[in-house]
Amino acid sequence: MNNNKKTVLIVVGVTALLLLMVFGNRTFIIVKETERAILFRPFSDGLSKDRVFSPGFHVIAPWNKAIRYDVAEQQREERMDVLDKNGLSVNMDITVRFLPLQERIGYLHEQFRGNYVNNLVIPEVRSSVRRVTGRYTAEEIYSTKRNEVEAAIVQETGEVLQNNNIQMRALLIRSINLPEQIKGAIENKLTQEQEALAYRFRLERERSEADRRRIEAQGIADYNQIISSSLTDRILQQKGIDATLQLSESNNTKVIVIGGGDDGLPLILGGN
Repeated sequence: MNNNKKTVLIVVGVTALLLLMVFGNRTFIIVKETERAILFRPFSDGLSKDRVFSPGFHVIAPWNKAIRYDVAEQQREERMDVLDKNGLSVNMDITVRFLPLQERIGYLHEQFRGNYVNNLVIPEVRSSVRRVTGRYTAEEIYSTKRNEVEAAIVQETGEVLQNNNIQMRALLIRSINLPEQIKGAIENKLTQEQEALAYRFRLERERSEADRRRIEAQGIADYNQIISSSLTDRILQQKGIDATLQLSESNNTKVIVIGGGDDGLPLILGGN
């Protein structure tokens, strides 16, 4: 009897070991720190979209399937040929950084089956870039409104991706390349505009300086006119008397002749 029990235990143990070896990798799963996982249950409710496995060790039924998703930030670089508002070809280098919304990977998998980068992110980025650049001229894209173009692409792409369970972290225009002839014409135009602005600045500065001098001269003229109109013979005589009194107190004064001048003012004679 004991031998029979031992045999049964051995058979059970061997069977369990075989089952563990066969189904162990389907029963015991380890989700890495940069991953999340969802479960597909073929014999019950199918894809469990709302249950997301966090990093760590998990045990599942061997007939179920764990689907892992990398939720770390990803980056893609794209080179595109687009058309501007006037149909001119513009070459652009774009960098986009994004990651899936962790709590929504079940819905992302249901729609794109894990290939969301090529089926969603890249096509939407390309579509938004073409749509936005088509609203601007090559000159605006290349120089005057580059930041505005980039902001519009970010906004439109970000909205579409967010609605499809993707968070866009950044979108950058690394470079914009135009045909050399067009690029030279734009740069020449910008140079001329800068020179015109500098010339207008110099004119405004000279005009301001001329206005300042004119106002100063007018002030001096007004002052002289006021002084001239207020001076009389009696005032001048009084000023002369005051000056004479001051001179008479000087150590260098020797002789004062009263009434010796043509205008009746005192004369001061002598001195060192």
